[in-house]
Amino acid sequence: MATLAPRFDRHPLERRARTLAWIGIGWGVVEFAVAIAAGIAAGSIALIGFGADSFVEAVSGFVVIWLFTGLRRGSHTAERRAEILIAALFFLLAAYVAVEAAVTLVSRDHPAVSWVGIALAAVTAVAMPVLATAKRRVGAALSSTATVKEAGQTQLCAYLSIALLIGLGANALLGWWWADPLAALAIAGVAAQEGRSSLRGDDCC
Repeated sequence: MATLAPRFDRHPLERRARTLAWIGIGWGVVEFAVAIAAGIAAGSIALIGFGADSFVEAVSGFVVIWLFTGLRRGSHTAERRAEILIAALFFLLAAYVAVEAAVTLVSRDHPAVSWVGIALAAVTAVAMPVLATAKRRVGAALSSTATVKEAGQTQLCAYLSIALLIGLGANALLGWWWADPLAALAIAGVAAQEGRSSLRGDDCC
């Protein structure tokens, strides 16, 4: 008599997905507060864009928590709604950063040096890839495209922190004020691509 294979238990992975989302939310709130304050003080669109990305990342985390709560667990309809919500967040971030960066370049606004921003970018560049990898693994195990795309938002935060570090560092050490908005424009392009991918519902595996 054939034996039935044990049923896959999603609950531990769903709990892990929610825990990782909460970690990302907490980190994003701190980044948002520090980056926006430092960005306003220095007049840096890259720092302000970084803060905006942190806010979007926190909201994306709430989307994942919503997805794995109550009757939405395992729902393809809820999964698709989550993908669309995350795509919208990517597009909003890309549009805001691109417009502000272009305005900064045209008006030739010279941002001040921000050592607080440089320190924040350096810490984030190390921490975010670790969190993004953990989220992506859980999302793949759950076959949840929305969770993997939210991990992409976390990875985007790491990319932005590296670009931010280059831009702020070039401004601080070499006086290249234009490196700040150029770094922001590069990240806006990446965000737009991630938004298109999420909107299409590309397979997470």
